[in-house]
Amino acid sequence: MSSQCETALKQAAAAPMSVFERYLTVWVFLCIVAGIVLGRLLPEVFQAIGGMSVAQVNLPVGLLIWVMIIPMLLKVDFSALHEVRQHARGIAVTLFVNWLVKPFSMAFLGWLFIRHWFAPYLPAEQIDSYIAGLILLAAAPCTAMVFVWSRLTNGDPLFTLSQVAVNDAIMVFAFAPIVAFLLGLSSIIVPWATLLTSVILYIVIPVALAQWWRHALLAKGQAHVDATLEKIGPWSISALLATLVLLFAFQGEAILRQPLIIALLAVPILIQVLFNSALAYGLNRAVGEKHGIACPSALIGASNFFELAVAAAISLFGFESGAALATVVGVLIEVPVMLLVVNVVNRTKGWYESR
Repeated sequence: MSSQCETALKQAAAAPMSVFERYLTVWVFLCIVAGIVLGRLLPEVFQAIGGMSVAQVNLPVGLLIWVMIIPMLLKVDFSALHEVRQHARGIAVTLFVNWLVKPFSMAFLGWLFIRHWFAPYLPAEQIDSYIAGLILLAAAPCTAMVFVWSRLTNGDPLFTLSQVAVNDAIMVFAFAPIVAFLLGLSSIIVPWATLLTSVILYIVIPVALAQWWRHALLAKGQAHVDATLEKIGPWSISALLATLVLLFAFQGEAILRQPLIIALLAVPILIQVLFNSALAYGLNRAVGEKHGIACPSALIGASNFFELAVAAAISLFGFESGAALATVVGVLIEVPVMLLVVNVVNRTKGWYESR
């Protein structure tokens, strides 16, 4: 990797969390309130927005999703894939947890909590949809926010970049088959054509556009990439918050009738975050990776590419679905839970290095 790129990564590793990143949970909560209020005051407006669909794709949301995802994917440098061999054990742990443990453990937790233990407290007609949303959330490994979590733990920036590049490359091909398989196991039928359309719209095309844009910027120098990322950084969060206002305008009535739903959906998500981060952290220690590798490896396994999950849930099941609500609960608890994990791995550095 070029020294110019290494310098940019070190600068990113030292950067503090932005106001949007640090208070994401607050913004999400305010969007919940705004969405519910606006949905009750202007139901005709939101019904009209919901009707702006072509081939099951809502056009306003599709545009917002692209504005969300493309700036994040612009950070991903697929040339970092050649760095994988330097920390092969850490990459192996990341891939094992992200693709062989995380989606399947979430499917199990959804089955256990949503279909059985919490079923009496949830609307019966949405049980399958809630489980689908949890699966979509778990099948999309984190892309952009993992850079934030990594720098808060002094994680190796080159390893963080390489594991994100590997995950995103795999996600292009593995997201649809894994989601279809797990939804099938949960007796939730989703047409393959609809699922593949979502993958093309929200993974393949944004990845291609982001990499083309990145290549064009790099031709002018790394400084142009950094300046562009700084300029468009707020776009992602702003588009996400606008999407949440729309979603909760449709979900408001259901939430007001059963406000306990959000807390119940948060339980399997919280358990999955703690389980996967602990598993990845422990496995890296067992195979002898250093702490600066174990931290980003554990954090990417615990967090999610929730923008993609929200987009896929809306595309597959609609604004008013339990799937869309379940993915948004993941957004709601992402920051406080991940900051907890960051605190734990920082505090246990002495134990980790006492092998």
